[in-house]
Amino acid sequence: MFDIFWRAIAIGIGATVAMDLWAIFLHKTFGQPRPNWGPVGRWVWHLSDKVFHDDIGDAAPYAHEQALGWAFHYLVGIVYGIILVVLAGAGWLAVPTFLPAFVLGIVTVGAGWFLLAPGLGAGWAASKRPNPMQVRALNLVSHTVFALGLYGTALLIR
Repeated sequence: MFDIFWRAIAIGIGATVAMDLWAIFLHKTFGQPRPNWGPVGRWVWHLSDKVFHDDIGDAAPYAHEQALGWAFHYLVGIVYGIILVVLAGAGWLAVPTFLPAFVLGIVTVGAGWFLLAPGLGAGWAASKRPNPMQVRALNLVSHTVFALGLYGTALLIR
């Protein structure tokens, strides 16, 4: 059981690294802005007071918000890795298939659209952004890369 838990953690970390490498690729190839985890850290810091903000930039800054945002980003990836193994079952670790990873990867977009985006003040599914459809499309692609990372990491450590 202990081995399964650590493998699930590794799968979540590997998938999050894949997503971060994808963001670097988009930045270097297409000039896409890299994710800024500072506002996410500020949001996490203020969660005990408020979940949904009109603009997270108006909330009091936190000295270590960038580090907290990055840590939260990886913690969420780890939690998703654990959820995948719990839902797919320990047997999935021996013979990973892409479909469970893909389904989870796409479902996790919902957390960004319906919790994180409105929490930061971007509206439901980035509706308050000037380019919500582009943001949504990039989210779906990034979470597909996350799913590939879940599956690929599971293959590597099986």
